[in-house]
Amino acid sequence: MQRTIAERFWAAPAKPEQKTGVHSSADASASNDDLTDAGDRALVEACLSGRRVAFDIIVQRHQRQVYQLCYRFVPRHEDASDLAQDVFVRAYRALGGFKGDAALATWLYRIAVNVCLSRSALKTPAHESLDGARGREHEDGRTERADSRLLRGERAAQVRAAIARLPDRQRATVILRVYHDLPHAEIAGILGSSVGATKANLFHALANLKKLLQAGR
Repeated sequence: MQRTIAERFWAAPAKPEQKTGVHSSADASASNDDLTDAGDRALVEACLSGRRVAFDIIVQRHQRQVYQLCYRFVPRHEDASDLAQDVFVRAYRALGGFKGDAALATWLYRIAVNVCLSRSALKTPAHESLDGARGREHEDGRTERADSRLLRGERAAQVRAAIARLPDRQRATVILRVYHDLPHAEIAGILGSSVGATKANLFHALANLKKLLQAGR
């Protein structure tokens, strides 16, 4: 049976960087059950205080979203699983640098996008399906809604092949917006750009995708 990302992650653990001058709000003597419903920030603090189980919970809580994001960049589920594991290894090592100025999920997405874009050799489109891959309708513009419907109406393999041909920033923007339904402001934070640049990237990405899909018919 294939191991979960959490199980595979701990097969090769890495020591996280420790924050200096930070006092954890988590009680180190508390039982593991006390962390199950803890917020992400409390889990980060607990992990930095030495409670490894806190990071297990972080992985379990966010692995599906991270995996789905990775799957949009790579050809096979195996590749996505490997990338997701790499994302959590990097996150664990860099945990001391998490400042809490953005949600932990946003921070993990930022790491995931960087990891995925660095694996340019894995850009070949896939022919596998992913349950729940289709996102909700977007509500911030008639053009964007129409283009999003176009993407969802095409065969998955055709869409993935077209997305793989986009420039990296356009590729990341359309994946985060169309398939993960993230707001422009959050995408801008993940990609380290402005909201205006994110909207422009999406506009050009959707236009390019329509041309690629129409040319492939």
